[in-house]
Amino acid sequence: MFKEWNQLPDFMRIDEVRPYYESLKRKLFSMYLKRGFDLLVSAFMLVILSPAMIAISIAIVVDSQGGAFFRQERITQYGKKFKIFKFRTMVANAEKLGTQITVKNDMRITKIGAVLRKYRIDELPQLINILLGDMSFVGTRPEAIKYVKKYSKEMYATLLLPAGVTSLACIYYKDEAKLLNITEQADKVYIEEILPEKMYYNLKAIKNFSFWDDIRTMFMTVFAVLGKEYKSDHIVLGK
Repeated sequence: MFKEWNQLPDFMRIDEVRPYYESLKRKLFSMYLKRGFDLLVSAFMLVILSPAMIAISIAIVVDSQGGAFFRQERITQYGKKFKIFKFRTMVANAEKLGTQITVKNDMRITKIGAVLRKYRIDELPQLINILLGDMSFVGTRPEAIKYVKKYSKEMYATLLLPAGVTSLACIYYKDEAKLLNITEQADKVYIEEILPEKMYYNLKAIKNFSFWDDIRTMFMTVFAVLGKEYKSDHIVLGK
């Protein structure tokens, strides 16, 4: 679950990543707790929520042409590629009609998709990714390959743990799409301005990782979805 330093991919065995690695290495018990929690809770939630997920899938298919799920290749722990599960919230072949990130007033979003995104219901199928071990409930959001290629050397430290469904960065950037209101420049703005800001929180979470902080972040996420605003200790774009 946590590799020895000499087993890491070459691109991660660098000085910029080493301090984060050493910090995590001292917290192996918390990481085992994290994985145990992920396994038990994701399996339980899949069983309990399966009727609702089936109903949502049917509603998506009825609302617009295309399947119920959106799957895209993302990057997780140690640079591993995997296919993320999400409920489809955009028109079919949306990636061919624009950027891989969502912008303000994105015309590709379907009617039911807007509701699913507002309450983050579109993330529910990621319970499957958590059960499979590709993701965790809390961790750096899994980026598309094109954005990982733009990481700084220090940002590679976020790949020491599995990607997550939520994080402090997600909470502070829950309205990220509003900052990306110029479609033609969305990728540039995201890579040069938003990604570094989000990585501030992601790197901080890696360095200060604890299982109980993960639990706290999960509760904060629920409150954030319900409308609570959280103030950060760092300058956040658009705030």
